[in-house]
Amino acid sequence: MSRLIGLLSTICISFSVNAAEINIDMLNKQGRDRNVYSNQIAYVSAGDTVFWKSKSKGHNVEFILKNGVPDGVKKFKSKLSKDAKYTFKVPGIYAYWCTPHKAMGMIGFVVVGKDKSNLAKIKKVKFVGKSKKLAKKLIAQLEK
Repeated sequence: MSRLIGLLSTICISFSVNAAEINIDMLNKQGRDRNVYSNQIAYVSAGDTVFWKSKSKGHNVEFILKNGVPDGVKKFKSKLSKDAKYTFKVPGIYAYWCTPHKAMGMIGFVVVGKDKSNLAKIKKVKFVGKSKKLAKKLIAQLEK
């Protein structure tokens, strides 16, 4: 029994050591761009955590549930002007936006485990305003 507990402890420690943390800033301005995430496409492994840092007021993170996340992923929406974090467990592409600034082009993608199997669904997301043009550009990058 003690061997089993030791083995489980080792597995848990190994998993937590291997998991990465990625930071994405929520910004009012970056270079010429306004209302942006500092990294519009992030690549992570299953088990990694993304931290969205509220560097400017008035921003949040909301997963786009209709066609924008892998099957089985539940709603995720952070509060305005607050840091947020999410640990990605399900492989695939996750599309998200800042709720108040989605029409201004404040969108991003997280690709988990290099799995792009839901890319066809991502292309069906109803982006609005400036997000439409930016989404096409980012999706073209995902297709490479």
